[in-house]
Amino acid sequence: MQISVEKTSELSRKMTVSIPEEVVQEKMASRLKKLAREAKIDGFRPGKVPQHVVKKMFAERVRGEVAGDLIQSTYFEALQDQDLKPVGHPHIHPSDEAEGFKYTAEFEVYPEISLEGIDQLEVIRPLATVEEADVDNMIAKLQAQKKEWHAVEREARDNDRLTISFSGISEGENFTDGKVENYQVVCGAKQMIPGFEENLLGLKAGATKTFEVFFPEQYGNEKLAGKAAEFEVEVIQVEEPALPEIDEAFIKAYGIDEGSLDAFRKDVRANMERELEQALRSNLKNAVLDALYKKIPVAVPNTLLDQEIENLMKPYRETAKRQKVKLEDLRLPREVFEEQAKRRVALGLLLGEVIQKNNIKLDSGRVRSTVEDLAKSYESPQDVVRWYFSDESRLKDVQQMVLEEQTVEALVAQAKVSDETVKFNDVMANQNNKES
Repeated sequence: MQISVEKTSELSRKMTVSIPEEVVQEKMASRLKKLAREAKIDGFRPGKVPQHVVKKMFAERVRGEVAGDLIQSTYFEALQDQDLKPVGHPHIHPSDEAEGFKYTAEFEVYPEISLEGIDQLEVIRPLATVEEADVDNMIAKLQAQKKEWHAVEREARDNDRLTISFSGISEGENFTDGKVENYQVVCGAKQMIPGFEENLLGLKAGATKTFEVFFPEQYGNEKLAGKAAEFEVEVIQVEEPALPEIDEAFIKAYGIDEGSLDAFRKDVRANMERELEQALRSNLKNAVLDALYKKIPVAVPNTLLDQEIENLMKPYRETAKRQKVKLEDLRLPREVFEEQAKRRVALGLLLGEVIQKNNIKLDSGRVRSTVEDLAKSYESPQDVVRWYFSDESRLKDVQQMVLEEQTVEALVAQAKVSDETVKFNDVMANQNNKES
């Protein structure tokens, strides 16, 4: 077997494998001999078919089968011989040469990664604590979630909820499919396009109003993006919010059987501190990964990039399918996902190299404690723990997360870390932005 490798780009390779004719003939002879014993041909008794007859009838088919087997048996042997690590499946092109057998395999290889300079990563580590004012704000949010709405006769103000019927026209075409009936909107909640909610202020139940606003340039519907729209609105009802008292009943509704404000505040604080700890870890991890991505350039194989783009697009494809629209109508071309996909693939390759070079092993005890932490927010934590450990695919996600955390910690230990004190709300806002 002869092997030659051509480098067609930084990561692309074209490997040519040549196999002597005698090898092909030897394997063909073995197959034809077996066929001679098994073939049923008119005019000959089973097992008595002359070899030249078998060869004439089956040689072409057998040569094709032998070619396929030779590709299967020699491809990985050739890769090992040339010390090549392919990404994904190769594109195989058999030749039509009369003598011997030759094929080319085109594929990408994994990039060679140097971790030089990894100990010079500069990382800012956020530090924060939960203050009494943060607890007050959180309780106010919980209180707001339980608010009730009461109808009023006055004009609408900020934070009021209005029940409206409306229709919209843009460039002479009704885009609301007639009139939208009994639609609820909270003034100031920014759930409608800019200017819409502002035009509702000062209106009473029974009032009507026609006004013009503009759709944002980046609006999801391409036909309406950046266009002027005229809305005709009728106010059915105006309601104001009424916050509940933070009394014993309110507190017990959050699972605090004692019902005291002190116990409630302690429970709220404990939950906030747990969320803060997770957010700080996540923010530090993102800071480390950002620094790593900027510090060490990695050539990304197109095969892995394409796979990651498909993974990122999958939820949008499913959404489009549910909404019975084309993916193109969501204005999400492939290019939108390329940079994010490139970053993910590059970081995956970098972290894999860090794990290998530092011989980082998965901490099974930490996997269990992580699962137990995840289960704490459920009514039956032990059932959740058993649920995770009863399925390898579910557990694998946690294992991957833990191994990644261990790797980030190894990087932090080598990096130049500067601590920065930040506010609770800033940490949580940053975390929410990352998740969205």
